Amino acid sequence: QVQLVESGGGSVQSGGSLRLSCATSGYTYTRMPMGWFRQAPGKEREEVARIDSAGNTDYADSVKGRFTISQDNSEKTLYLQMNSLKPEDTAMYYCAAELNRAGEWNYWGQGTQVTVSS
Repeated sequence: QVQLVESGGGSVQSGGSLRLSCATSGYTYTRMPMGWFRQAPGKEREEVARIDSAGNTDYADSVKGRFTISQDNSEKTLYLQMNSLKPEDTAMYYCAAELNRAGEWNYWGQGTQVTVSS
C-alpha cells in the first residue's frame, strides 16, 4: 500500500518561509513523477509544482521564483521550499505521486495546512 504523508505546514507571516515534506512508503522507491497541489476554501484544487522522473520541474505562474520542488531519493521524500509567502498562498497543501496513462495522479497524501497572515 503506497502511502504519502505530508508535514511542515503551519502559520507564518507574509514574507516568511516554510518547507513542506512528503514522506513516501509502501513501495520500492524509484524516481517517479510527483507533485504538490493546494486547495483554499471555496476554491478548486490547483497544481503548484511537479517534478518528473528525470528531475525536470514545472511550477504554477503564481509561485515561480518563490517555491522550489525537490526530491531526496535516499530519504524517499519530496519537498516544497516556499519563500516570500503571501496571504494568497494560504491553503491545504497535498502531495501526489505516480501519473497513470490518463494523466491522473494515483496516490495522494492527507494534506498539511499552510496559513499566511498579512
